Amino acid sequence: MPELDRITRNPAVMGGKACIRGMRVTVAMIVRNISAGRTREELLDDYPYLENEDITQALAYAAYLAEEREILLNAS
Repeated sequence: MPELDRITRNPAVMGGKACIRGMRVTVAMIVRNISAGRTREELLDDYPYLENEDITQALAYAAYLAEEREILLNAS
């Protein structure tokens, strides 16, 4: 796993979900927005307290989690 020093988990913040630097911005929110077609620039404009590296690490964290799971797909 790459070093992800901007990804934090705290039971008192967003119920312990993976967040960015202890803020109430979840990794899932960032990934969801990127997957919906939003650009980094749009996210950075909408959330001025985010930094480009926050988005990079959120995507790296999501990719790491995806590699750790095996999902059975229908072979039809």
